Amino acid sequence: MLRRNPSGDRPVIAESAYIDHTAIICGKVIIHDHVFVGPYAVIRADEVDELGQMEPITIGANSNIQDGVVIHSKSGAAVTIGEQTSIAHRAIIHGPCKVGNRVFIGFNSVLFNCSVGDGCVVRHNAVVDGCDLPAHFHVTSSQRLGPKTDLSTLPKVSISAAEFSEDVARTNIDLVKGYKALQNEF
Repeated sequence: MLRRNPSGDRPVIAESAYIDHTAIICGKVIIHDHVFVGPYAVIRADEVDELGQMEPITIGANSNIQDGVVIHSKSGAAVTIGEQTSIAHRAIIHGPCKVGNRVFIGFNSVLFNCSVGDGCVVRHNAVVDGCDLPAHFHVTSSQRLGPKTDLSTLPKVSISAAEFSEDVARTNIDLVKGYKALQNEF
């Protein structure tokens, strides 16, 4: 369901994107080409800052926002999801937040007030809160990173983890094509 926010902003969605009919896309949201937004995802840009302004939530081309994901932002701050990035089931991305290109964010993970560099893998049930993760770092399952985390202790993304991320992104691009072909059947 596409909704206008209280400020009057409407989502802008590329024609080639696929948005499941149970998803809610509200307000100042920009979704680029070949993006997959799965069932029950919520992408909501509706809060303003102290001046009444709001930055958009932007989803880059060929990315996927899977089932039950919530993307929102505090006080009108920007949320940017890069290209060929996968946000897995029930993850929460809360702005301000920037997620780079070719990133994998695992099931139930939470990102808030952070940036995640290109090629990173954040595994399932992890939390990245208040820190900036450089490119190609690997956050293991259930790990919590905060402002005082020593990032030098984190491993770099392995070849197999990078291949897994690429495979998930590729699979979801195929889903966009398949669901777009079925779109007029329902």
